[in-house]
Amino acid sequence: MTSLVGLIGLILFVGALFILRGKSKAAEEITKFSVSPADLYSLLGELNSVMVVDVRLPLDLLADPHIIPGSVRIAPKDVQANPALVPMDRDVVFYCTCPSDGTSRDTLHKAHATNHLRVKFLRGGLAAWKAQGFPVETYDTAFRLDTL
Repeated sequence: MTSLVGLIGLILFVGALFILRGKSKAAEEITKFSVSPADLYSLLGELNSVMVVDVRLPLDLLADPHIIPGSVRIAPKDVQANPALVPMDRDVVFYCTCPSDGTSRDTLHKAHATNHLRVKFLRGGLAAWKAQGFPVETYDTAFRLDTL
């Protein structure tokens, strides 16, 4: 019985270490690969300094048809299928509307896997941008409603 309790304790301890490591890695990723809305707004004031890419899924775009002025929309699957859509010689910032910036982070990881190292994601996504009172415009270009 004592060894069973010890084994359960060990399993709980190892599980806690994995959880803490995951949180630490996520915090490190936010620090290293994200940009705040205010910082992005400043970067957009500099001519051609950054490419802003809306990587929301089609249904997310239908729910909120606003985009950051000057940004381009590229579906996340298109970034993976054609990495050349993301320039390697320019800073790029992805944004989405997912909780915890999920689509932006996934797209960032896919870009890093193809040696695109000048990419970041907008911390808090479009909602954080809007919360700061920064401008948006209506996205009125046709797009496919595929969800894959």
